[in-house]
Amino acid sequence: MKKYFFLLLLLGLSVTIASAQENLTYQKPSATILALADYERAPSVSMDSKKEYMLFSYRSTYKTLDDLNQEEMRLGGLRINPITNIASAVNYVSNLKIRKVTDKAETQISGLPESARIANITWSPNEKKIAFTNTIATGIELWVIDIISASAKKITAANLNANLGNPLNWMKDNETLLVKMIPKNRPIIIDSKKDLPKGPTVSSSDGSKSQNRTYPDLLKNKTDETNFETLMTSELYKVSLSGKIDLFKAVDLYAGESFSPDGNYLMITRIQKPFSYIVPYSRFPLKTVVYDSSGKEIKTVNDVPLNEVIPKGFSSVRKGKRSMSWRADKPATLAYVVALDEGDQAKKADFRDELFSWDAPFSNEPKSLLKTQQRFDGVIWGNENTAMVSDEWYDTRNTKTYLINPSNPTQAPKIISDRNSQDIYADPGNFETKRNEYNRYVLAIENNNAYLIGDGFTKEGQFPFIDEFNLNTLKSKRLYTSAFKDKKEDLLSIEDFKKGDVLVQIQSKNEFPNYYFRNLKSKKLTQLTNFKNPFESIRNVYKEVIKYKRKDGVDLSGTLYLPDGYDRTKKTEKLPLLIWAYPEEFKDKNSAGQNKQNPNEFTFPYYGSFVYWVTKGYAVLDDASFPIIGEGTTEPNDTFMTQLVDDAEAAIDAVDKLGYINRKKCAIGGHSYGAFMTANLLTHSNLFACGIARSGAYNRTLTPFGFQSEQRNYWDIPAIYNEMSPFMNADKMKTPLLLVHGDADNNPGTFTLQSERYFQALKNLGAPVRLVLLPKEAHSYVAKENILHLLWEQDQFLEKYLKN
Repeated sequence: MKKYFFLLLLLGLSVTIASAQENLTYQKPSATILALADYERAPSVSMDSKKEYMLFSYRSTYKTLDDLNQEEMRLGGLRINPITNIASAVNYVSNLKIRKVTDKAETQISGLPESARIANITWSPNEKKIAFTNTIATGIELWVIDIISASAKKITAANLNANLGNPLNWMKDNETLLVKMIPKNRPIIIDSKKDLPKGPTVSSSDGSKSQNRTYPDLLKNKTDETNFETLMTSELYKVSLSGKIDLFKAVDLYAGESFSPDGNYLMITRIQKPFSYIVPYSRFPLKTVVYDSSGKEIKTVNDVPLNEVIPKGFSSVRKGKRSMSWRADKPATLAYVVALDEGDQAKKADFRDELFSWDAPFSNEPKSLLKTQQRFDGVIWGNENTAMVSDEWYDTRNTKTYLINPSNPTQAPKIISDRNSQDIYADPGNFETKRNEYNRYVLAIENNNAYLIGDGFTKEGQFPFIDEFNLNTLKSKRLYTSAFKDKKEDLLSIEDFKKGDVLVQIQSKNEFPNYYFRNLKSKKLTQLTNFKNPFESIRNVYKEVIKYKRKDGVDLSGTLYLPDGYDRTKKTEKLPLLIWAYPEEFKDKNSAGQNKQNPNEFTFPYYGSFVYWVTKGYAVLDDASFPIIGEGTTEPNDTFMTQLVDDAEAAIDAVDKLGYINRKKCAIGGHSYGAFMTANLLTHSNLFACGIARSGAYNRTLTPFGFQSEQRNYWDIPAIYNEMSPFMNADKMKTPLLLVHGDADNNPGTFTLQSERYFQALKNLGAPVRLVLLPKEAHSYVAKENILHLLWEQDQFLEKYLKN
């Protein structure tokens, strides 16, 4: 055998020594877990802006393997079905119902397609119609609902092109849609398996530095380029509700279409060549042109070159115009931002970005509105004299909000908020918006007052609020604070400023979230929906947010669950403990120690947590705090491992101090960066009996240009990258580990290869490890067969290595 093995090596042939594998048929978890996992999903609810009608959208709880087992092409960062011409990961709606807000029951919309697969739901400007796409075996159809009659009808054949997103845009007449359709003479897709290569694939560099992430699903060769162009090319048609179809624009790579608020102009963005093999399509060259409503070209307003080079750091951006969109407060005015530091955060600059406004027909020069000291982060347009602009700087986590006068750029901006973006206790809330005469959302202004709706996190708990903000004095007046102690109230929108009506959602740990109108003056609640709790079997489990400290004094928290009936007074039974967590980076201890968990949030078991196992006699600490802090010039990852172990030890100590657990029977689990956390804790501590790591990255040298909030590359800090990589320390790991990964993971940092190579290392080094690859799954899991089997795998693993 040795002689033949050596001969194969001399011949240069690859040698693989096979390991034992199990090809299991799908298994289902225990009846207790299955009863919770196999629930009926409540519908999603949307409303028109006047809150006259409610649209109820019904989806299946899970997809099926058959849903995932479809034709798929991965091109330019996209995953699409080349037969139906829509993203392969779309979560379709299967039924629609409608209801007047004042009614008690929903009305089934008649005439919907049989076996409906509904997506791209789009309300008309006057909100009397709803357009949607329906996907059939051969393509995508356009359908329209008449709200008054609650009836639907098909408008076109299955020839729409949704490969680059929603193919529908309502025109201002409410009777016509601009629709992207497949060209009549589209070329046949090239089958790369049968296509004989005409030459090598070559990539080169001009010497410019670029810190690109490890993007998935990129173009790889000329065949991919050709297929990408074929699948993304569309024709633009004007389609009337009567079914009349008129060509508006000939074939091109249409990447985005947007009507001006007054409907008289149309901004169209096209993808240009050359394509790239190292970045996704969003960084391909783009050209943006504005037309009038008849299709006549008015002006080329942006011409973006290929964007393969981004200077180092998260606050770096591309050169040229970006964030181009129509101002919501004007009939036809564009706004955009330009980087004054050429997009490079490493350059010293007094100002980073400049915001411009440009009136149609764009014959005059754009007008500068504001230069921001940090990176532009967004704008809420109000009226001619009022807008709110925000900027931020990622390195410091600082964010500012400015009140500006768009009509008078010489008027100095007024800073109305200046804070650490991670300081949730100091969050002033988000400004409320309302529809204007153009049916666009603008800053809600009443008697020179704007309004802020805040989450209301405090040291004492969560108390959402509404503030009235005076635009002259810049002072806030509290109008309402939620006073619930045993429920959670989310303030969604102000519906009537004079009457004081607010749309809210109320829930408790065992009451499913439902919608209400709350009157701020009378405090009266009017219930709008009545969704029932689909998890009655766990309504009486014990739930509490516990607060504790890390050894360095940092405040931590987690949501603790105990089995129904567990005697918290006698504590005679010591339970095994499951901890589910996800590390978060912070730049200061104060923010890291703030609590954003609410014990009154509805207990919703789903595959992404350990909550199921509270029904099987486990204690569960869910969403446990795992802050990683780097203050000043120190980066969080400089002491990642020490802080990680301290976080875990503090969590176990806190529950153990309550007297509920056997601290020798603790397990840790997490998804993605939480999986990375899990592998490191099992490697560098003796705190846990076992762990479950799902869809993680374990070799940081495979993400060499940063990960999470780490901006330094591997060559800047090789020691930290290596120390943080469980793969590099696989010889130290002897604790049982269940590795799970979707075999079609599309997350930039967690290619399936990460788990496969880590498993091989652990197995060959003698660690007790099991690898489960879920077929057809991406970074999050959606197929019912896979999810139920995942729960079975976790249950079997925990019973073997923890409970027994």
